[in-house]
Amino acid sequence: MLLLRIAQKQAVTKRISAFTLVAAEGGPLPDHGAGAHIEVQTAAGPRAYSLIDWPERQPGAWQIAVQREDDGDGGSRAMHALNPGDTIEATEPKNDFELRPGDMPVALLAGGIGVTPLISMATELAASGRPFVFHHAGRSAGDMAYVEQLATIFGDRYSPHFDDTAPLDLGALMAGLSGHALYICGPKGMIEAARAAAEAAGLTDIHVELFTNAAHAAGDSAFEVEIASSGQVITVAPDQTIIEALEAAGLDPLYDCQRGDCGICQTEVIAGTPDHRDVVLSQAERDSGKVMQICVSRARSTRLVLDL
Repeated sequence: MLLLRIAQKQAVTKRISAFTLVAAEGGPLPDHGAGAHIEVQTAAGPRAYSLIDWPERQPGAWQIAVQREDDGDGGSRAMHALNPGDTIEATEPKNDFELRPGDMPVALLAGGIGVTPLISMATELAASGRPFVFHHAGRSAGDMAYVEQLATIFGDRYSPHFDDTAPLDLGALMAGLSGHALYICGPKGMIEAARAAAEAAGLTDIHVELFTNAAHAAGDSAFEVEIASSGQVITVAPDQTIIEALEAAGLDPLYDCQRGDCGICQTEVIAGTPDHRDVVLSQAERDSGKVMQICVSRARSTRLVLDL
């Protein structure tokens, strides 16, 4: 873990604050690429925040932006209660949402505060000269972070969309993105709608990151998971994920994000019907029922047999 000091806290909107973080003991911070995030230890538990890389970065400092969710579980409120001079613990940067190299033009699509990792991608793309477009959607101009700053930096490559005045037409957008690699970050509903529109338009190079932690749904019930290699049967409680149940049984499954967007925990389904809650799989993969992301997805059947 790294011990970081809050060097600056700045209000971006009424609900979003930007934090500039430096090493508490001084010195450099670890390098990272566009799309990287850190996990900050808050009073409500660990929370992941993307690192924002602007064209002019402050050496030896990181920036994150946190949107306060008054009806959330307390993590964002705990962050907003912090002030310059306070210290926090955080992991070194991780990156499940890397900008892939290549010459293909890139389309960036952000929903609300999901803009933060895409700012870093736009910065890297602009520096390399790779063609890109940057679409940013939200409820209203006052709710969205960095609209004026992004328009100034990226010019006509940046397009904000406001639900209350000029909502984004996802179908029309995707129809015009043939030949682009698509990167989407935002809330789950927006990602699912954007992915469906992209697939309908024939786009295949799609990368996503979910900007909220997965939550249990009302009405979730217990189900069983059978480990195909051993025959062991494990019960997954209504308030447990499959991964949590496997670990409680002494197993060591491979996973990372626990939000359903990195794909590392993808597992083959031998029998049973998954209840897909990820944003990684295509609709065709979901419909096949042959694979699932065990960090967030559950079961529609009473038992799943998994290739573990």
